[in-house]
Amino acid sequence: MLKSLNTQILVAAVLGIAFGWLLSLSPQSDWSGNSLYVLSLLSSFFIGLLKMLLIPLIFSSIVVGVANLQAVGNFGKAWKITLLCFFTTTTCALLLGLLCAHVFQPGVGLDISLFKDAMDAHHTPDTLSPSAFFTNFLQNTLINPFKAMAENNVLAVVIFALLLGAIIVSGRGKFQQVHDLFQQVFDMMMQLVKWVMVIAPLGIFALMAKLIATEDFAVLGSLAKFAAVVTGTTIFHGVVVLPLLLWIFGRVSPLRFFRVARPALITAFATSSSSATMPLSMQCAQNLGVRPQIVGFVVPLGAQLNMDGTALYEAAAALFIANLMGLELSITQQFIVCLTAMLASLGAPGIPSAGMVTMIMVLQSVGLPAEAIAILLPIDRILDTVRTVVNVQGDIMISAVVQHHIGDDDSSLQAPT
Repeated sequence: MLKSLNTQILVAAVLGIAFGWLLSLSPQSDWSGNSLYVLSLLSSFFIGLLKMLLIPLIFSSIVVGVANLQAVGNFGKAWKITLLCFFTTTTCALLLGLLCAHVFQPGVGLDISLFKDAMDAHHTPDTLSPSAFFTNFLQNTLINPFKAMAENNVLAVVIFALLLGAIIVSGRGKFQQVHDLFQQVFDMMMQLVKWVMVIAPLGIFALMAKLIATEDFAVLGSLAKFAAVVTGTTIFHGVVVLPLLLWIFGRVSPLRFFRVARPALITAFATSSSSATMPLSMQCAQNLGVRPQIVGFVVPLGAQLNMDGTALYEAAAALFIANLMGLELSITQQFIVCLTAMLASLGAPGIPSAGMVTMIMVLQSVGLPAEAIAILLPIDRILDTVRTVVNVQGDIMISAVVQHHIGDDDSSLQAPT
C-alpha cells in the first residue's frame, strides 16, 4: 500500500503520463475522445475544489499569522530585527528566483494550448507606467472585501486580512475572541484541505494525462530544466547568499554554522517539514550560542513567516508557467508575483498540501490559470525537500543574527512596564 500522499501523487503523475501517451497514439478515436472528456471532468472537479478553498484559506491564514504577532509585542528590539531579517532574506530569495528564471528561461519556446480558455477569461493590464500602476493597484485592492472575495481578487483579500490581523495585534488581547474565531476557521480550512488531498492523486492523474494527450513530450524536458534551475538557485541561496548575510550581520563563520546546524538541515531534507524539524532547529540554534529566549522567539515565528525557499520557488514557477503559455510578464506583473509570493507565506502552515493552494494564489494574481499546477506537482515533492532545508536554515541563521545585535540585553526580551 502507498500510504504517503507524496508517493501516491508521484505514482499518479507517472501513470497519468503513460495514459496520456496511450491516448495520443489514437487522438481521433471515440475511445480517446471519451477518455479526454472524463479526464476533463475529474481535473475540473479537483481544481474547482482547490479554487473553492483558496480565498477562505488565504484570508484566515493571513489574519491568524499577523494576529499571532501580538505575542511578540513584548520583545522590544528583538522582534524588529527579526522581521527586518525575514523581509531581507525573503526579498533576496524572490529576486534571485526571478533573475535565474530570466537567465535560463525554462519553458521558453513552448506554447501550451491546454489552458488557453482559462487565459482568455482574464485581462491584465501589462503596459502601465509606474504612476498608473500604483493608481490601478490602489483602485483594485482597497475595495469592498466581500466583493473582492466574490470576484476572487486575491490581493484585495490579502490587504484586508493584513489590516484585520493588525487590528487584532493592536488590541493587545482585546479581540482575543475574534482571534480564536479566525484560528478555528483556519483549522477548519486546513481540515478541508486534507479532505481534498484524499482525491489529489486522482486529480493529478487526470491533469497529467490530459496534458500529455493534448500536448507533446517536450513539456517534460522543459519541466526537467525548470526543476534543475530552481534546485540550483535554491542551493545557491542556501550555500552562498544566506551564509554571506550571516557572516556580515551575525559574525558567524559559515563553516561553523553548517557544522552545528547539520542535524536540523538533514532532518528538514528528510521530512520536508519545517514544523517537524523545529525542535532540532531550536537545539542547533542554541548550540550556535543563541540564548534560549531568542531561540524560543525567532525559530517558531520563522517557521510560520520566513520561507525563503518557498518564495523563490513560487516566483520562478510563475515565470515558468508564463513562458509555457507563450506570455511575457511585464515588470508590474513580476512585482505583483513577488508581493503575492511574500504575502502568501504569512501564516501558511508547513505542509505540502497548503503550498499547493498558495501556488494557485500566486498564479492567479497575474492571471495565470490555476490548472497549470498540474505541470508543477510531479516535481513538487523533490523540490520541496531542498526548499524546506533553506527555510529551516534561514530560521536558525536569523536567530544568530538577532543574538549578535542584542547580545545580553535583557530589556529587549522583557515586557514593557
